[in-house]
Amino acid sequence: MYEVCGEKELKVILALDPGDSISGVARKIDENRETIRRVVNRFEEAGYVAGNDGLHLIDQTLRDAGLEFLTASADISPPSISEAYVLPQFAGMEYAYTGIDAVYVWTRGGYQVARDPEDYPLFIAVHEPDLDAWTAFFDRFEIPTAEERLPAADLDGSIQVVLKPRPQIEAEMVDGRPVIPLEETVAFANEHYAHFQSALDMLGRMYDSVDTDANYRPN
Repeated sequence: MYEVCGEKELKVILALDPGDSISGVARKIDENRETIRRVVNRFEEAGYVAGNDGLHLIDQTLRDAGLEFLTASADISPPSISEAYVLPQFAGMEYAYTGIDAVYVWTRGGYQVARDPEDYPLFIAVHEPDLDAWTAFFDRFEIPTAEERLPAADLDGSIQVVLKPRPQIEAEMVDGRPVIPLEETVAFANEHYAHFQSALDMLGRMYDSVDTDANYRPN
């Protein structure tokens, strides 16, 4: 009865989507695969998780209870920036990192355009019909949302989420994070070339499909 008590156990319950692999869950929540394997093994023995054709929770009410606990915990200890990047995995809705965060994800954290830890927006593409549900989700953690970046002076905390509604979302997985396609990310970086020149160079070195000579704008 007491198997589900720790941080990693809670993360697994909240992040696990039907059909996920152990490696997939580990990447989603940025945890070591072997650690997550041990957690999943305990869950299977306890009867919380089944592993046929990928992992799935036996009872989804366990996930609902976990999210309620996480929400209550956030009242005492608000999410950090790194935790805010994991939170969308728990919403149960499709999304993809976009804009500045698409560059951040595709460079595997290697390029981070100047963002003040005291004024830190996350940029997420979401389905248009889910916009209100995403707002309600982040409201649970007292993280403000808007379709355009809000001035830091208007916020009580440092983190905000900029939601970019779309009719449909094309997403690729990079290190467990859904992100808009590389081609779209490069186009965004070119559009804002002054901020992302070095990012384009980095992407060109990382991915054969990125032709930096073709994509760079002249000075």
